[in-house]
Amino acid sequence: MKVGKLNHVGIAVPSLEEAMETYRTLYGATDFVEPFDMPAQGVKVAFVNLPNSQIELIEPLGEDSPILNYLAKNPKGGQHHVCFEVDDVNQAIEDAIASGASIIGKPRIGAHGTLMIFVHPKNSNGVLVELMEPPKDH
Repeated sequence: MKVGKLNHVGIAVPSLEEAMETYRTLYGATDFVEPFDMPAQGVKVAFVNLPNSQIELIEPLGEDSPILNYLAKNPKGGQHHVCFEVDDVNQAIEDAIASGASIIGKPRIGAHGTLMIFVHPKNSNGVLVELMEPPKDH
């Protein structure tokens, strides 16, 4: 597998609105993708568009959100994952498994509307890595 460009860094937050305000006032961000729910993944997300990438702000949605465990350990939030683009998620899964990596769950459609998967942090120096196919508008 060969990863492509860094697509985004995922930041788990207890409140999207507060996090968006921080990026506005502290960092001068002006270009946002407004929050939207992803019930199948148990999260609500918003993107901060940057010149070279995005920040994905992730808030729990519902009582069984996978982000709740992260926020229980990190109540103010923090870096949750990094996301790299790959040409073919299914091939990336095969390559990762052949290299001894563990894949979390099954491929699914992510916040960008393309196929994605997570590689377990134990295989990536403690970092949860998302692999996604590039959005069609690239």
